[in-house]
Amino acid sequence: MINFDEEVRKFKPSLEIDETDDAIRNSNENDMVDLMIELMAEYRDKN
Repeated sequence: MINFDEEVRKFKPSLEIDETDDAIRNSNENDMVDLMIELMAEYRDKN
């Protein structure tokens, strides 16, 4: 039978996941909301 408490104690997160999380959090990329706001502002300025 599986001892879940023991398995949880042995668990170590993947380094790839940690690296991905850091890369996402440290990124200054625009998300879809930022892009839509920018497009709407450009549209308003032209009309």
